[in-house]
Amino acid sequence: MGDSLGYRAKFAVVAPSTNTSVQPEYDSMRPRGVTNHFARISIPDTRVTDDESFMVMLGNIRAATSGAVDVAMSMAPDAVVMGMSAETFWDGADGADAMLQRLEEQTGKPVIMGSHACDAAIKALGGAKRISIITPYMPVGDKQVRRFFEDQGYEVVAIKGLQCASPMLIAHESERTLKRAIEEVDDPSVDAIIQCGTNLAFARVAAVAEFWLEKPVIAINTATYWHALRSHGIRDQMDGFGALLADY
Repeated sequence: MGDSLGYRAKFAVVAPSTNTSVQPEYDSMRPRGVTNHFARISIPDTRVTDDESFMVMLGNIRAATSGAVDVAMSMAPDAVVMGMSAETFWDGADGADAMLQRLEEQTGKPVIMGSHACDAAIKALGGAKRISIITPYMPVGDKQVRRFFEDQGYEVVAIKGLQCASPMLIAHESERTLKRAIEEVDDPSVDAIIQCGTNLAFARVAAVAEFWLEKPVIAINTATYWHALRSHGIRDQMDGFGALLADY
């Protein structure tokens, strides 16, 4: 007999302990018979003011990720979903592929990462070539996100890093701030807008913006959870999160 609540899929979700957006956003997209089980990457809420302090934060995440993944495996998940963002883009497409391979060797399960999920979402929504990007990062993080997408063959027209002051404070960015970031990076030549950084509560904003702009606006949490569902053969469609979950 399978799990009584997660009889279609049990997802282990690994996210930084400072992240308060990815869990509620994933749970709001969860179909019946699918359950999300969070393991926290234990990190302090360090101040982030520049590239150097951003790298300290990233180092904290790197040091604690493997242990959090091991904890998550004790509930025997069907797949592991990485509810973290920056590290999945690091060192471009090759770095993302190497991270995926390490995690799948560690877990023995399919692993879903935001970088690959965003690429899959862009392709599903028509294969945009010219994109703009929004992140909560410092310039050193934006550079790595740009590199990943350029490695995948996209032209990055603009990138807006919000330079959030700590990993926890990323979740404090208002919907109005996110709306203005979309306006800043959009222009008629942009085919799609991509948001990175799982602690930005962007899913609802993206769906509204996509309707008004009439182009894909992809929130990383929406893309990652969509990719987890579809990779597991779960085709349920859901309104309220844009065309990705509603139509693909």
